[in-house]
Amino acid sequence: MITILSGLFIKNRDQFGNSDVRRAYGMLCSIVGIALNVFLFAGKYLAGVISGSIAITADAFNNLSDAGSSFISLVGFKFSGMKADADHPFGHGRIEYVSGFGVSMVIILMGIELFKTSIEKIFHPEPVETGALAVGILVVSICVKGYMCFYNRTVGKKIQSETMKATAMDSMSDSIATTAVLISMAVAHVTGISIDGWCGCLVACFVLYAGFGAAKDTLNPLLGEPPSREFVNEIKTIVMAHPEILGIHDLVVHDYGPGRRMISLHGEVSGDCDIFEIHDVIDRIEKELKEKLGCEAVIHMDPIVVNNEAINETKKEVVDMINEHFPGVTIHDFRMIQGPTHTNLIFDAVVPFQYGKTNEEVKQGIANLISEKWDGYYAVIQAEQSYLE
Repeated sequence: MITILSGLFIKNRDQFGNSDVRRAYGMLCSIVGIALNVFLFAGKYLAGVISGSIAITADAFNNLSDAGSSFISLVGFKFSGMKADADHPFGHGRIEYVSGFGVSMVIILMGIELFKTSIEKIFHPEPVETGALAVGILVVSICVKGYMCFYNRTVGKKIQSETMKATAMDSMSDSIATTAVLISMAVAHVTGISIDGWCGCLVACFVLYAGFGAAKDTLNPLLGEPPSREFVNEIKTIVMAHPEILGIHDLVVHDYGPGRRMISLHGEVSGDCDIFEIHDVIDRIEKELKEKLGCEAVIHMDPIVVNNEAINETKKEVVDMINEHFPGVTIHDFRMIQGPTHTNLIFDAVVPFQYGKTNEEVKQGIANLISEKWDGYYAVIQAEQSYLE
């Protein structure tokens, strides 16, 4: 269905990196989601009334909340495509994260209400009718929700939308929950034992699990999370493909919504190179990053000494010491300032997140290693953390 509708209503539908195409897919899937969930609500509510099952009725209102969630997603995709303005110079892309978080809150609230209703049903059970109509509606619902999970997950991956991935997770949990309701009806029909309330609780747990998972996936980008390892490696590959760049560090990625990422990094270059030539190289790299990864890039040129044997040898020994005693820690911006009474080794040390030692402990440890190895040598270290390997 989505393939047919996208062919009819989305121009250049295969250009998933295009912001207009991306927004069109999000809005199309949201509209389809609203229609299907309203259809499922009507069918399940009818089945719940006929059978007297609280689990089916609860599942019906869960679908109604899903329709509301799809509407929130629709609004989010609509406004996320608004252009940058004076009040929002980086655009409105994060509205999609906000709408995704709103979806997760609706899911969680519905899960809580379903759980409360199901508990009441456990203490005050009522007979459940297991007619063919109710069973047929539930089977159709499982198939429809499975399809919704499929198309939301597929399109969500293509356009890199956390909102659609959250919707796919919710659809999967709905399909599993409805299966549990169907099993409860089968048990009641075969044994005469009503486990309707217990299955209602199970449905509520699936709903709550989906809601908390969706909240985490949409809240993390709002709070600020590290870029994926794949994205970092793509940046490194593009930048280091230019022989003039000897190394990179201090990579920072700012996410202002899907398709609106800004990055900055330091690129190490030979201190002997022509400044105009290296400036042209950096301009070309920034342009390449925008074309291939769709992000604005700012690269700081970091000149380093490459032809001084004494400095190079000292740096190598320092790196070897750090690798032995502080594996995982790297250094950059290495300078060696020699004076009449002492020598300063100045550099930055990059400490991985969750390293096990504080930045201060790493700094002090490296400084002790240097002072023990060379008399009159002092380390001036700036410790920092990074997700660059």
